[in-house]
Amino acid sequence: MKFDAVDRALLRALQEDARQTNRDLAAKTGVSPSTSLERVRLLRERGAITGYHAAVDLDAVGRPVQALISVRIRPPARPAIEGFRNWAVRLPEVIGLFVTSGSHDFLLHVAVPDVNGVYAFVIDRLTERREVADVQTTLAYEHVRTARIDPVPGADEPRGNK
Repeated sequence: MKFDAVDRALLRALQEDARQTNRDLAAKTGVSPSTSLERVRLLRERGAITGYHAAVDLDAVGRPVQALISVRIRPPARPAIEGFRNWAVRLPEVIGLFVTSGSHDFLLHVAVPDVNGVYAFVIDRLTERREVADVQTTLAYEHVRTARIDPVPGADEPRGNK
């Protein structure tokens, strides 16, 4: 997917504030409102923009304690992996889920009210599943999120033409 300077500027500006008006977006990126509108539409159609979301403060919604939980599944077969993934992603405590390689099959990012909530999640939720063979929990002291994701420089060049 090719991204020119205007596309990059639009993506940066929208990640800073997706609620701004098209007129403000156009002014910030130095293009006309009609160009801004068309370019954002194309970025959505090409799949570069997948949606607009509200950022939620976990402390404010009563879930200040975060943990990263590695889970190993046995047997390591597609039905077991997919079944666990489909179950875990629906749990209200799970705010992120990665299917991983290595010694564990999943990394769950959970947010709960307190440390007892982490314990209850692991003991009452995860270990109730027969396919869960091992769990390792790491409490997160702080979660610093990236404010913006830019396209990889040179990603718009065809592969193998360097």
